[in-house]
Amino acid sequence: MAKRDYYEVLGVSRDASQEEIKKAYRKLARQYHPDVNKDDPQAAEKFKEIAEAYAVLSDPEKRAQYDRYGHAGPEGQGFGFDFSNFDFRNFGFGDIFGDLIDAFFGGGRREGPERGHDLRYELELTFREAAFGVEREIRVPRTEVCDACGGTGAAPGTRPRVCPACGGRGQVSFTQQTAFGRFIQTTTCAQCGGTGQFIDTPCGRCQGRGAVRRPRSIKVRVPAGVDDGFRLRLRREGESGIRGGPPGDLYVYIRVKPDPVFVRDGYDVISEVPVTFVQAALGGEVEVETLDGTERLRIPEGTQTGTVFRLRGKGIPHLNGRGRGDHRVQVRVVTPTRLTEKQKELLREFARLSGERVETAGKGFFGKMKDAFMG
Repeated sequence: MAKRDYYEVLGVSRDASQEEIKKAYRKLARQYHPDVNKDDPQAAEKFKEIAEAYAVLSDPEKRAQYDRYGHAGPEGQGFGFDFSNFDFRNFGFGDIFGDLIDAFFGGGRREGPERGHDLRYELELTFREAAFGVEREIRVPRTEVCDACGGTGAAPGTRPRVCPACGGRGQVSFTQQTAFGRFIQTTTCAQCGGTGQFIDTPCGRCQGRGAVRRPRSIKVRVPAGVDDGFRLRLRREGESGIRGGPPGDLYVYIRVKPDPVFVRDGYDVISEVPVTFVQAALGGEVEVETLDGTERLRIPEGTQTGTVFRLRGKGIPHLNGRGRGDHRVQVRVVTPTRLTEKQKELLREFARLSGERVETAGKGFFGKMKDAFMG
C-alpha cells in the first residue's frame, strides 16, 4: 500500500514551522501510543507511521529532500526506515525518543535551582482604609529552607550521598518490548524520589525534606485608592526556592467590606441624605457625613427627591496620587408620618391656598362612603 504524505500524516501544511510539526507530533504520539490506546488494533501501525513522518519532517535536511523527491528520497533510495525491530537507539530516532520522554513523563529531572511557588493572601479592609490606604501586619504560613540543615535534608554534620539506584540521575530506564519493537522507558527513581540523592540520616527538624512550614509576619502597605479585588505583589515573599532558587512572590488580594453609608463609583463616593418636607420646600442646611468628617450642605428651596449635589474633591484619592474623586450626595425628601393637629391644620391651609384638594380630618375611605350613601 502506498505511503501517505508525511504532512498529511501529521495534519500540518507544507509550510508548517518546526514548532508546529513538533506540536502535531506530540499530540498524535499521545493519542496513538499502544500503551495508551490499547483498544485500537491499528494503534501500533499508526504510531509507526507518525514516528516515521516526524523523523523526516523534523530534520531540515531530510525534509528538504522529501519536499523535492517525495518518499523515494535522494537518488531514489528512500529514507531507509525499517520498523520490523523498532528500536529508537538503533534506528536514529534519538530526537523522537527525547520528545516521547517529554510527552509521557514530563522530561528529565531538573538539576538547577528552581523558583519557589507563589502564595495568595486575602486582606479585608474597611471602606475608609481602602480609600486612604493603611499598613497592616499579616501572618502568612509558608515553606522556608530548614535552618538546621541548610536545605540539604541531612542531619547536621552529614551530607546526602549519590543515590545508588539511579547514580544521581533521579531516573531509571528499562526496555519494554511492544508489538512494533523495543521502547526504552524512563521513570522517576523510586528510591530517591527523583532527587538523585540518598539521605542516610535525615535532619530531625525537617525530617529530610530540607524545608519547614512556619508562619511569617509581613508588613503590607496598602496604597490609597484601592478597590475590591485589587492585587498587591510582594516580591520574594512566597515559598522558598529549591536548590538555591529564588523565593516566589506573595499576592495580596484586597477585599473591601460594604459600608453602611458610602457606595463607591470609580473614584467617586455616593451617599444619601434625608431632608424634611419643610427643608426641601423652603431650603436650609443639613449635615452630611463624608470621608473627611461632617460637612454642611446647603439645600436650595424647592429641592426635589433624587436631586444630586456634588462635593468636589471629597471622594477617593486616585491611585496615581493625582487628586481625588467627588462625593455625590443624593437627596431623599422624607414625608412626615406623625403630625399634630396644628401641623395638619397648617398643611390644609397650605393646600387651600395652593388650590389643592386634600382629605379632610376624620374622613378616610369609610367616611367618604358614608357621605355618598347618605347625601
